[in-house]
Amino acid sequence: MEYQVKNISRDNFEQCIKCTICTVYCPVLSVNPLYPGPKQAGPDGERYRLKAPEFYDKALKMCLNCKRCEVACPSGVRIGDIIQNARIRYDRHPVSLRDRMLASTDEMGSLATKMAPVVNTMLRLKPVKAAMHLALGIDSHRTFPAYASRTFEAWMKSDAPDQTRFSRQISYFHGCYVNYNNPALGRDFVTLMNAIGYGVRLLDRERCCGVAKIANRLISQARRDADKNLGAIRAAVADGRPVLGTSSTCIFTMRDEYPHILGLDNADVRDSILLATRFIHQLVDAGNIRLVFRNDWKKRVAYHVPCHMQRMGWAVHSLELLKMIPGLELIPIEPGCCGISGTYGFKKENYSTSQAVGAELFDSIRSAGVDVVATDCETCKWQIEMSAGVPVANPVSILAEALDIEATRRANNL
Repeated sequence: MEYQVKNISRDNFEQCIKCTICTVYCPVLSVNPLYPGPKQAGPDGERYRLKAPEFYDKALKMCLNCKRCEVACPSGVRIGDIIQNARIRYDRHPVSLRDRMLASTDEMGSLATKMAPVVNTMLRLKPVKAAMHLALGIDSHRTFPAYASRTFEAWMKSDAPDQTRFSRQISYFHGCYVNYNNPALGRDFVTLMNAIGYGVRLLDRERCCGVAKIANRLISQARRDADKNLGAIRAAVADGRPVLGTSSTCIFTMRDEYPHILGLDNADVRDSILLATRFIHQLVDAGNIRLVFRNDWKKRVAYHVPCHMQRMGWAVHSLELLKMIPGLELIPIEPGCCGISGTYGFKKENYSTSQAVGAELFDSIRSAGVDVVATDCETCKWQIEMSAGVPVANPVSILAEALDIEATRRANNL
């Protein structure tokens, strides 16, 4: 007779068997003994918090939300979600000005791009960093990503090649990073998709995926943005266009955090929200498209698996595409969390933990002697470039750079 569990909590903490595997895989606990660990902070603590909110422990703020505990859990307990939801429900402290600024990626990005040269210069000055450290609590050691002078959306609307000429179309969730910081990645994505016969459309009034607002407890704002994104995604899917992204964290947030953290049902479109490398690799694997690469392109590349990518189980797609490039020598590195976790590593109370978490990864990268590190997460890029001193690129940009565009078009009868 099949046994069915009924009346369990939303994050199924009752399924925890207290095996403590999650504590072994927690990157924070290994460097910060003040953190109680995922088992105690998650399912164990939840049993008490449901009795009385006073059992909430401010140490839960030390959690990276890397989801490595969930990957390790043999019972499928959503430990990271339990901790996230506890912070949202029980932390009564007002959200600080710093956290609001770090979480307001669209607002800050739209302002910064209008005066990018000035903003970029100011953010590099030691006196400015010291002032932000004292006044806002943004660690003075942290390097900020540079802002572009022109957004990706502006390029798409005025300078991108005509996308309507392609019979097959996708919609692109570019995210804040591509729009305000790295439009070149968006252009590389368009180049790559066009080479295999797909036109690229922007989503209607795209907003930030919400990961920074969720992490900083701005839940009503995150839910507002998520509602708008889901409306735009539903319109694209109804028109026959899957929604692709180049950020593993953005895709993970829209697929998994919307229902689990924000309580928004996305079941009707979840399977149509995909990472670009997964979409392309599946087309190649099915024999539907061919990729042809340049003979003169050669680089030593290490691939770093972002934590949220590991949670989705999709790293294989980026890796397999990179392995197809004849001139690419893939150098193995010791896997691990980089420690930045979005806005977490910018906060002065978290900076030392953030750097300690990523220390082994940085050493592994430096000793590998690679030309570039490939990763699908933008904040991993910021952390590795700052802490390991090695250039980092999204696999999509590496593929676009190594691709023989004309030969690929001919191979796909375009």
